[in-house]
Amino acid sequence: MTTAPTASAGTTAPADPTTSADTTTSADTAPAAPRFDTKIAVIVRDDLAVWQKLNVTAFLASGIAHATDDIMGKPYEDASGQNYLALLREPVLCYTADSRALSRTHARALSRGVPTALYTADMFRTGNDDDNRAAVRAVAVTDLDLVGLAVHGPRGIIDKITKGLKLHN
Repeated sequence: MTTAPTASAGTTAPADPTTSADTTTSADTAPAAPRFDTKIAVIVRDDLAVWQKLNVTAFLASGIAHATDDIMGKPYEDASGQNYLALLREPVLCYTADSRALSRTHARALSRGVPTALYTADMFRTGNDDDNRAAVRAVAVTDLDLVGLAVHGPRGIIDKITKGLKLHN
């Protein structure tokens, strides 16, 4: 991970803290936000119901949590001493795509060999992890009915994989 230098007074933070090494907060004494060498992207199909988009995103993020040994941050603790679970250490960019763009994104990810999590329409009809894996195993890669993907890898490669996708609004 590369950390940006602390900015001098008078600079402002860009809208996307993952795109610039010169990120600061409004407080002059606050450290600059880190710029990560890697990027996480979650892509969900645009025609899903809201509950499905949220469900797919949650499942895909749990898959990305296993992409590398250093993808997770450290556990949290509040001022009262209550402990909380660790979260992903870097921002997650969420995109939306139609079926065709999702398939194209999937092919790009596979061709570049980046860690990829997937969710298929068949998985909505199962009730457990074993059946989910069986549903994916039963379909050839070119015939998967994708409803979501998540990818993790070097920033430039993830940018190429997600090129042309819209950020989820």
